[in-house]
Amino acid sequence: MVRLLICLCAVAVAAAATAKPIAFAEGTTVMAEYGAGTMQELQIFYAPRFDYSVGAGHVDFASDVDGHREHISYARLNWLAHRWNLDDAQANIFIWGGAGSATGDRFDGTRAAGNAGFQADYETRRVYASMKSDLQRSSEFSDRIDTLQLGIAPYKHDYGGLATWLVLQGRHYTGELHSGIETAALLRLFKGGAWIEAGVTNAGKVQAMAMFNF
Repeated sequence: MVRLLICLCAVAVAAAATAKPIAFAEGTTVMAEYGAGTMQELQIFYAPRFDYSVGAGHVDFASDVDGHREHISYARLNWLAHRWNLDDAQANIFIWGGAGSATGDRFDGTRAAGNAGFQADYETRRVYASMKSDLQRSSEFSDRIDTLQLGIAPYKHDYGGLATWLVLQGRHYTGELHSGIETAALLRLFKGGAWIEAGVTNAGKVQAMAMFNF
């Protein structure tokens, strides 16, 4: 676990309280997520403009219901559908879609696969909320992860200063990846763009995420 957190710290940079597939124009975003025993994902995107980015990702799923595994690699387009710049707050809606290939231990060979989803978020320097749905689908499987996060900052951080967030997360998996709702308590830290979050689920499993924008 310590080695995992060190690796994530080494690549952890973000500009705001919520992970986003688009950082800024002419910027590159690298995101890594680790859910012990269920999923691991790595993504990299480049944004030619402020409102869209293109890139690729790879995700490995491991069911804790029946043990089956799936491995999906994809190319993807992300689009900032709308942004609200408010007094001391910001809200966003992102949508995305892409295509790739998949392998798994419940079928032979490689299958064409598609990826689609959306994210809506709202944040201030003290509170934020995020709702996300991400679908990976092929002729052999349909796996969707729906995630709701609610966070509070115990203090109102200065821009460029250290921000600390206490985050509660609820997550629902389809495709027989997990039975029931998975909840997690997470600690999120970032400063000047440096980001990492880590915690444990209600089943006592490690969950962590890191992001890097440059």
